[in-house]
Amino acid sequence: MEPVKIEAVQELINRFANKEVYIHLETTNGSYASHFDEKFFNAGAFIRNAKVEYELGKIIGDPPSRVGLKLGSLGWIYAQGITHYELDDQGRLLMAGHDHQGKLAVSLQISDTPFE
Repeated sequence: MEPVKIEAVQELINRFANKEVYIHLETTNGSYASHFDEKFFNAGAFIRNAKVEYELGKIIGDPPSRVGLKLGSLGWIYAQGITHYELDDQGRLLMAGHDHQGKLAVSLQISDTPFE
């Protein structure tokens, strides 16, 4: 993965607009970290292979950036803290946010085919 370049990521987000795609969205603030410190509040979210069609996708802000996908009148998919991206060899847009220690904090991925 490489650091976010707003224009490059925006172009890739636009490629997936107005067609059915599969979304993977995940957040974590330290998966399984509570077993090291019982006072640590662990929270996260995970959705995989949600089939959606977004009419508008936008990345804004200097990294860490925010990505929003507008689902017509149904609402939004939103990820904050994106720092890196890549278009993989399967044509999937993979975006991730890594903290100052390099640990994954958020992931938003878009694909024409389901994730395995």
